[in-house]
Amino acid sequence: MSAPTDLPDLVARTLDLSRRRGFITSTRHETGRLLAALAASRSGTLAELGTGCGVGSAWLHSGAPKEASIVSAELDPDLAEDVQEIFGDAENVRVLSGDWSALEEFAPFSLLFVDVRDVMADIDVLADMLEAGGIAVLDDFVPSSFWPPIVDGQVDSIREQWLTDERFAAVEMLIDPDASLIIATRR
Repeated sequence: MSAPTDLPDLVARTLDLSRRRGFITSTRHETGRLLAALAASRSGTLAELGTGCGVGSAWLHSGAPKEASIVSAELDPDLAEDVQEIFGDAENVRVLSGDWSALEEFAPFSLLFVDVRDVMADIDVLADMLEAGGIAVLDDFVPSSFWPPIVDGQVDSIREQWLTDERFAAVEMLIDPDASLIIATRR
């Protein structure tokens, strides 16, 4: 462990909500610490597509400058309300009830955390939601030691597309032996 074991308060509170809701696919601590570090370098609007219980947004908040705003969208209106309640004292965080397209009105983003595989496939829409120099962090890839990347015997076309699109300088990072993510910066 190369990072402190203590968690920011909002992260701990969203993880508690995840536990109570039986939501076991929350953002990993390694990914969260990376999000916080990247958020610290950003201004403007940061976003999370795929709020879940708000763990990713809590990590973004833990690193973001106070003047940055964070917006996230959650399909389940009851869950969105619970997450917004956790962020009640964080004036710069807004959780919307709706699908990810509800975030388009807040674009362009300086940092966009995408944790929904189906949305990652829509690279053109996501590229248009990023400002020049904006960073997309795409989570939940299974590491592959092949090129093109092979997962379950098939080419991972979403990963291949993000790593080869000329609009981005992109890199895949291993965050755990069984997990990787992509960081793509809009040129």
